[in-house]
Amino acid sequence: MERYNKITEKNKREIVLLKAFPCAWGKCRFCDYIEDNSRDREEMARLNEEVLSRVTGEFGVLEVINSGSCFELPRETLELIRNIVREKKISRLFFEAHWMYREKLQKMREYMGVPIIFKIGVETFDREFRENYLNKHAAFESAKEVSEYFDSPCLMVGIKGQTREMIDYDIKMLKEHFSLGTVNVFTNNTTDVKRDEELVEWFMNKYADLLSDPSVEVLYEKTDFGVGD
Repeated sequence: MERYNKITEKNKREIVLLKAFPCAWGKCRFCDYIEDNSRDREEMARLNEEVLSRVTGEFGVLEVINSGSCFELPRETLELIRNIVREKKISRLFFEAHWMYREKLQKMREYMGVPIIFKIGVETFDREFRENYLNKHAAFESAKEVSEYFDSPCLMVGIKGQTREMIDYDIKMLKEHFSLGTVNVFTNNTTDVKRDEELVEWFMNKYADLLSDPSVEVLYEKTDFGVGD
């Protein structure tokens, strides 16, 4: 599994995929990504140190992802990230966190000592589909509410059961309330959630302009950031 890469198109940055303790929620219907976790603190810390040793600070920006939220990374790894921020003159971090951690984001910003762009896996702003089908356990009411805590939502498109109207609304909310965002085109995996090819084709045609939009990253494959498998 590749765990380090450089993103050289939109928002240039280094990106690392680290190991963490199991996702605190871990029940999203569409997700089998949570299998990349561990309960062996020493093994995780050792692997993460090896991956983080590749960070050069070339762009002054580092994104850290794991199979859950940044708050589930081992303490030793968080300390190492903070040290690397100082040593490599990192001026901005990207982290991801679940809605349940919204009240802890500011403490993490203070701990790291640099601005953090916090991503959140929204998947959709349609609450019924998000909660009753995708089982996100993120019962916010609006995009505005999310924007009060998080900087960059991650949306998901192309799922059977999703509608064009849902996607139109999601993109509208992304553009109205956030300066950055990610759109993940769903890829079939080991879960029972299935990709809707017709919906994907419609989205890629209607929203082709997002491919050149500097504020939105469209991931057609889950490995488009160059990490994972």
